[in-house]
Amino acid sequence: MGRMTLELEGVSRRFGGLEALRGITLRVPEGARRAIIGPNGAGKTTLFNVITGELAPSTGRIRLFGRDVTRLAAHRRAAMGLGRTFQITNLFSRLTVEENVLLALQALSPRKYAMVRPLRRDAALLRRARSLLEPAGLWEKHATEVRALSYGEQRQLEVLLALAGRPRVLLLDEPAAGLSPGERREMARFIKGLDASLTILLIEHDMDVAFEVVETITVLHLGSVVAEGSTEAVRADPAVQEIYLGTVEARGAR
Repeated sequence: MGRMTLELEGVSRRFGGLEALRGITLRVPEGARRAIIGPNGAGKTTLFNVITGELAPSTGRIRLFGRDVTRLAAHRRAAMGLGRTFQITNLFSRLTVEENVLLALQALSPRKYAMVRPLRRDAALLRRARSLLEPAGLWEKHATEVRALSYGEQRQLEVLLALAGRPRVLLLDEPAAGLSPGERREMARFIKGLDASLTILLIEHDMDVAFEVVETITVLHLGSVVAEGSTEAVRADPAVQEIYLGTVEARGAR
């Protein structure tokens, strides 16, 4: 097992009398592909919000690359190499694919406040934008307005924007949500093709996507970790099947 990129120890989060997370302990090694699954209300998005620093844990500790970041602001964690996407796309629909990427790159550039200089005159940003779009097969649509893309392509573009900051850990919040079966397969292929050194945590309701993309699964239920292990072990766990996977097993038997 490689060195740990992300570690949670006894992390809890309360909202008044509601305990959304209960003593979560998690260890994610470098380059791991980990899915966080569980029924609605299990605490998955709250967990992501605590990891990224958008919410402070009520108890427990969080370490990123060995450094205690429990009280570190979200933007400081992002600067350390933590990236994230959200359930809902957050793109500029009337700008082109390339312009969306250029804006994301400029926001991370030392020249981000140089608003007078046109982005298209920055050769370094243009090269970086192309280097992100080409492997994903989106360069051929670099001049297309985002609103003309399929929803699956928009979701892929959102992942690319998160990659603009060269994160070392990437949190993907339901990247296949709202996609057609064909688009979900393409999203799985896309995620599997990302840099092998990139650590990925994935929230995903589509178990076909989750089982194809990751090697390890953590199951949440009512804010607690109830199972963790390889995809095969979790799929075979009777408690997990009862809590969450019953319909998935039936679907997988088709």
